[in-house]
Amino acid sequence: MPSLFDKLWDRHAIATTEGGATIIAIDRIFLHERTGAAALNSLAAAGRSVIDPARAFAAMDHIVDTLPGRSDVTTMPGGTAFIRETRAACAAAGITLFDIGDPQQGIVHVVSPELGIVLPGLTLVAPDSHTCTQGAVGALAWGIGSSEAEHALATGTLRVMRPPTMRVTFTGTLPPGVTAKDMALALIAAHGAAGGQGHAIEFAGPAVTALAMEARMTLCNMATEFAAFAGFIAPDAVTFDWLQGRRYAPQGALWDRALADWQDLRSDADAVFDREISLDVSTLAPMVSWGTSPAQSLPLGQPVPAFSGSGSRAAHDKALAYMGLAEGQSLAGLPIDAAFIGSCTNSRLSDLERAAAVVAGRQVAPGVRAIIVPGSSAVKRAAEAKGLDAIFRAAGFEWRESGCSMCFFAGGESFGPQQRVISSTNRNFESRQGPGTRTHIASPETVAASAIAGRISAA
Repeated sequence: MPSLFDKLWDRHAIATTEGGATIIAIDRIFLHERTGAAALNSLAAAGRSVIDPARAFAAMDHIVDTLPGRSDVTTMPGGTAFIRETRAACAAAGITLFDIGDPQQGIVHVVSPELGIVLPGLTLVAPDSHTCTQGAVGALAWGIGSSEAEHALATGTLRVMRPPTMRVTFTGTLPPGVTAKDMALALIAAHGAAGGQGHAIEFAGPAVTALAMEARMTLCNMATEFAAFAGFIAPDAVTFDWLQGRRYAPQGALWDRALADWQDLRSDADAVFDREISLDVSTLAPMVSWGTSPAQSLPLGQPVPAFSGSGSRAAHDKALAYMGLAEGQSLAGLPIDAAFIGSCTNSRLSDLERAAAVVAGRQVAPGVRAIIVPGSSAVKRAAEAKGLDAIFRAAGFEWRESGCSMCFFAGGESFGPQQRVISSTNRNFESRQGPGTRTHIASPETVAASAIAGRISAA
């Protein structure tokens, strides 16, 4: 019997090519300013137009500065040209753009769900590896390149080889203070950064259905760190309640029809997967990365591991040297230079609420730079309406405009060489947050607690 992936795939399969690929119908395309203009300008240069502009969207998120009072002029070399060319290309193509200053501006993978652009049962692509975030609503969403974006814009289709399937079942009940971010890091640490290589992964089990909607997005977001093709969760009452009334969601009678259709979007009881993984979260603890891959993560109370024979000794030693750590060393109590809460992984309102609860009435440790970047302008407004910005500012955090910000370094604002940063982002590769910067990834609660302590610490 079919799995959820089978149903999503079959709903969108148009034809099979001689080479065995499937022509898949694409329902939504989302661009951003780092690659959007390249796809749209190339399309125009070829004399082609966007087949259905109403199904294509773009956001200013990757290259825009997040400092208050920002403009088109950015700290990113060439950033101004990226922004202005994307603006012009979107206007020429008739694509909806969430521009700087737009009330709905923000990170693509935050904006799309909160506006109801992505919906259960849809296919959505974007030239960004974390597009899988949006599978949390029961959609098939994956990252593509600029040339694929151009093809999807022109034809409303893509040629895709059908991926193998995997179900990751999380059992048990999360302990207090342990989050979806910890679930993702524990999975990757247990099975490796290539553990989900090329698979379409359904996250399931009681620990998943117990997650709130935004936590589900965090879990699906990090499917790409597991090397997955896509990650998704079957939609349920939690999903439907969260989506109802959002700007692009169906309204009135159309909502009722959509809801009836979405009831079948789940794996049948006897569905077969190419691989199955199970992880009990009952004893899970807050996770922190120690190396330069999300797979190099451990519960905060455990020491940096010795080489185990998994992977290469050279890579293990290189990660230790880059991070300035030694085998057997404890991460708990390790002094930090900066703390960052943001990114498409952990920048939603619920993330900020939990972090604010940790820092309320306390002060960021002397010498620590602490930054909060909301995932969208809507998140920023909602947080300010709840007084979260005042809590963070009083504690000594910088309160920013929305965007990708210092999740990644591409020549603009960054942390310094050999600075130790604890971050709610999804990647800790060498120089991810700046040349030579040492990044430890963790949940927003752990980041907030560490900022206050001045050392890596659990909430």
